[in-house]
Amino acid sequence: MTGSLASGTDTNKSLADLVVSAGRVIDPISGSDKPGWVAVNGGRIALTGDAGAGSPAAKERLDFPDGILLPGLIDMHAHPALENSRYGIDPDIHMLARGSTTVLSQGDAGARNWTQYREQVIEGRKTRVMMALHISRNGESDPAGPFTELDFADVAECVAAIEGDDSGAIWGITVNTSVMTCGTSDPHEILRRALEAAEATGKPLLFGPRRAPGWELEDQLDLLRPDDVFTYCSDPSETSLVADGRVRDCARRARERGVLFDLGHGQTSINFEVLRAMVDEGFLPDTISSDVYSRHLGMTPHHDLPLVMSKVRVAGMDEVDIWPRVTSVPALHLGLEGEIGTLAPGSCGDLSVLRWDPEPRPHADAAGNELEGGMYLPVVTVRGGEVFQPV
Repeated sequence: MTGSLASGTDTNKSLADLVVSAGRVIDPISGSDKPGWVAVNGGRIALTGDAGAGSPAAKERLDFPDGILLPGLIDMHAHPALENSRYGIDPDIHMLARGSTTVLSQGDAGARNWTQYREQVIEGRKTRVMMALHISRNGESDPAGPFTELDFADVAECVAAIEGDDSGAIWGITVNTSVMTCGTSDPHEILRRALEAAEATGKPLLFGPRRAPGWELEDQLDLLRPDDVFTYCSDPSETSLVADGRVRDCARRARERGVLFDLGHGQTSINFEVLRAMVDEGFLPDTISSDVYSRHLGMTPHHDLPLVMSKVRVAGMDEVDIWPRVTSVPALHLGLEGEIGTLAPGSCGDLSVLRWDPEPRPHADAAGNELEGGMYLPVVTVRGGEVFQPV
């Protein structure tokens, strides 16, 4: 048993706000995986214990003998938003209720709508939302795309917004150089401006590559810096990390330099052949993310982070490799190590309980390839001690 409750020394008589027990309690940092419980008090984790150890009395108890209890899941690439975003969806309904307690927005706001976004989404929702601020001053608000005019990639406005913000919610800057995003604007110049803003503010980039002929993957990766994040890393297009069934040398060199690779499932950016080749060579994504956005609403099954975890499992990743990539690793890279992504006493009381349904079902990638396997299903989420049920 670790931790303590403030109200007494006999833990069996002390009163916690909430105790959650499960058949599997996963500590992604130590690798511990066994039956146990977690006690939350005052919105923070107070105690953890094995199933055989007596848990404290609690105002509320939740018991899941078949459940998998993890630190609150962290989605490193998604689209939480309410207004003025062509992709955004309500994070409390479509993310928090389905296991993700912390979410990084891929540019749903830029410098000109950042204040409104912060007030509505970051301050107005229960989900912990971090921002990769769009280099486009308008963010992802225009249905025609963020760079209908090149001057929308405004370095000065981006830098001023970051330097003028004291919320701590701006993690970095995002730039997507795809054909759909850039339109007729020069993607090389857009990336150059994003890097200039990132250098000026000391922030990392969340980078979506140019997945089209004319700009080689190696040339794009060479521009990225340590701690920059390359998303859509299992995409099979021109910027695939895999060629002829092998991970490209330029991807390995980038990782050696400190560039991170994020899955970013979305609707077009997961491919089982690419992912299996990465797994076979031990070149695993650093983080596993959903890129969930408005076009996913109404899909069956629900597009959420547990579904993406299920897909990487059927593609060959082991559970022990999946857990940290949706908890402790993104916590580290978001600058929140020790606060989230852990079950350590004193950390935030964010928990996700999943259930593994072993019934085989088809899982599809973006190319329509199918693999059969089970599925992780969200059971209950705890955010700062508050309980949320899936919808």
